[in-house]
Amino acid sequence: MEEKKQLKKQLSPMHVWSIAFGCIIGWGSFVNPGKKFLPNSGVLGTAIAMVLGALVMVVIAFSYAYMVPKFPKAGGEFTFTKNCFGKIPAYICGWFLIAAYLTNVPMNSTAIGLIVDGIDGSLNILKFGFSYEIAGFEVWFGEILFASFILIVFGILNIIGVKKAGFIQTVLAVLLATSAFTLFFAAVFSSKTDIKNLEPLWGFNKSLASASGSYLPEYAKTNVLSSVLATFAIAPWAYVGFDTIPQAAEEFRFSTKKVIMIMVVAIAFGCFVYTSNNTVAAIVLNNWPDRVLSGDWVLLVAAEELLGNFGTVLVGVGVSCAVLSGIMGFYLASSRLMYSMSSEGYLPEWFGRIDEKYGTPKNAIIFCIAVSLSGPILGREALGWFVDMSAIGASIGYLFTCLCTIVINRKEKDGGRALNVLSILGVIFSVIFIILQLIPVPGLEGVHFSLQSYIMLVVWSLIGMIFYFKKLKSN
Repeated sequence: MEEKKQLKKQLSPMHVWSIAFGCIIGWGSFVNPGKKFLPNSGVLGTAIAMVLGALVMVVIAFSYAYMVPKFPKAGGEFTFTKNCFGKIPAYICGWFLIAAYLTNVPMNSTAIGLIVDGIDGSLNILKFGFSYEIAGFEVWFGEILFASFILIVFGILNIIGVKKAGFIQTVLAVLLATSAFTLFFAAVFSSKTDIKNLEPLWGFNKSLASASGSYLPEYAKTNVLSSVLATFAIAPWAYVGFDTIPQAAEEFRFSTKKVIMIMVVAIAFGCFVYTSNNTVAAIVLNNWPDRVLSGDWVLLVAAEELLGNFGTVLVGVGVSCAVLSGIMGFYLASSRLMYSMSSEGYLPEWFGRIDEKYGTPKNAIIFCIAVSLSGPILGREALGWFVDMSAIGASIGYLFTCLCTIVINRKEKDGGRALNVLSILGVIFSVIFIILQLIPVPGLEGVHFSLQSYIMLVVWSLIGMIFYFKKLKSN
């Protein structure tokens, strides 16, 4: 039967690294220095948070590397949890992982309009047709049309074959890394950079500065812990992508023993790009807090001051590759997860059907495209909500993977004591992430969910319950 066909083994180690790195580095590494990182955490707070986040992800990656050879099937964390803890925990894990992966596609699509708007200057080539406002942000028909076109094209590329998609992903990932490294070295050797520009190191109180109309030194943050945690709390979102590797395990044409090295290299590259882009945006501009307050795309402004028109091109290429590789990679991860959940009877059979010609989960990809088209319609202000949903979904996936590693390692005793320690640490870190995201902690402002994110979480949970009990009733 069609739904029992197997996925084709077409992915090389380079393809898989590109998928992971492309998913880790999306629009946020280029846009968030001005929107989140610099005001919330400053240069130093962001750097510390990103390095700590990368180290935590490496700790968690060892659990993934242990579990993938045990269960080299599409589904990743969902498959691990099903075999270790049974039906209900597996469904919870899988459902929230869908949120982690799938929200990243519309999230990246909403940045497409921002990219074009920032690069085309006063031309405003996408601001045509009708427009409307959501949360104070104006959405134009032209932006919706262009972003929707990109989503559909890259969805089709995923349908017509994972090998073709893997090649395109590799090209995008290499261009992305090249852009980031070029910008970094340009800043290192330029006379236009000044170490004094890094102040305020820990960010500033954006509300007070906005009320006064400009930044003053007394607005600089002094709560170092709050500054670091404001960015550390979203590390699961920042690094979500290395964990997409198990979703494609069924399509590897190489040994699963290479998984840990691929994951660590992807995380290291991701940490560098996040930290470098944020630092470059500040060190070039002698008034970056005021640039943030005025709504400037600070990395783009810094690149232009550093390299002129070439800087514009460099950021344009980098962020475009980041957005497109994120869309491509999360389409793959989301569709494979839904395919796996369908094959195991957790989602309708329609999601698990494999295309006769291309050997890909065509229906699951079509569903991903349909859901992702909501991003351009909701507009740019939905970015923060999608970030929160992705962070909580990834944290839940990390938690279950580390718990599964503890169970399997204690049962089979083939991972050693070091792995047991790392997996326990992974559980602790995952719980910390979840607490920071969901529970407001006095004195740690800007760390937990926004109101809209809480609403999205409740709605997503309710939809998941409806799906589960409807499927349970039909069995």
